[in-house]
Amino acid sequence: MEQKGTQVLETRRLMLRPWRESDAEMAFANWMADPAVTRFLTWTPHGDIGLTRARLRQREEECKRPNVYHWAIVWKDGDILIGDIEAGTIDEYQQTGNLGYCLSKAWWGRGIMTEALTEVLRYCFEEVGVERIDGSHAAENIGSGRVMEKCGLRYEGTRRKGFRLPSNGQWVDIVCRGILREDYFQGENP
Repeated sequence: MEQKGTQVLETRRLMLRPWRESDAEMAFANWMADPAVTRFLTWTPHGDIGLTRARLRQREEECKRPNVYHWAIVWKDGDILIGDIEAGTIDEYQQTGNLGYCLSKAWWGRGIMTEALTEVLRYCFEEVGVERIDGSHAAENIGSGRVMEKCGLRYEGTRRKGFRLPSNGQWVDIVCRGILREDYFQGENP
């Protein structure tokens, strides 16, 4: 495995790049303050842009580390910041990434997250050389599950009442999925 960190990646429609504190205004306006986007996430909507600035300042610093894999998703046509995707911090010994992503509601239903995740998986397996990528989602968050399925992540189990949503305090079942290096190279990726 070769730790390469958060490098700029491109797809047909998207640029995935390291975070910058200067992304705060667009990120706040496009999704970080939106309760619909954050409904199933591990954090609540940002109530003010100061919180977004502080978080992105932290992400900008984290993205400088070679073992951190966390991208801003930019729509290339218009240079619009529309989301966030990560494979987390990849430990040299475990060689495993853990997915997280969210997308501005205005961009839902266009295959954008599938496109972004496909590229992240390509990078992590083909260039970095990870052994496994896993992800989880609230069972009710069907869209997130579909993205993982399309990208080759297999169902591995459900943790009953595995997470308490910060958005409303509700306990939800968590669906666990994963893709191994051999799955990816045997063509079980899109």
